[in-house]
Amino acid sequence: MDKALEENLWGALENVIDPELGIDIVNLGLVYGVDLDDEGTATVTMTLTAMGCPLAGTIEQDVKRALSDLPEVDSTEVNIVWNPPWTKERMSRYAKIALGIPD
Repeated sequence: MDKALEENLWGALENVIDPELGIDIVNLGLVYGVDLDDEGTATVTMTLTAMGCPLAGTIEQDVKRALSDLPEVDSTEVNIVWNPPWTKERMSRYAKIALGIPD
């Protein structure tokens, strides 16, 4: 996958807002990786801030919707993983400032 396409995928994921925190999933550090195969299937490997998150389904649907806007993406698979576990250290400086978390 070329760099421009990878940036487009990540950029689309920045439009997915965590409904509880009001910050996008990329800046929250929830997305661990994104890939696109030759058949147009995007695979997003991500986590959530907590196991049993009641909004997991909503976030997964928002990821699929965001990537479906890209012409190169025909379908999206979302793999939610718990290892490595999410910590606030994964958050971008922007997310920490927005949420009032010291760096």
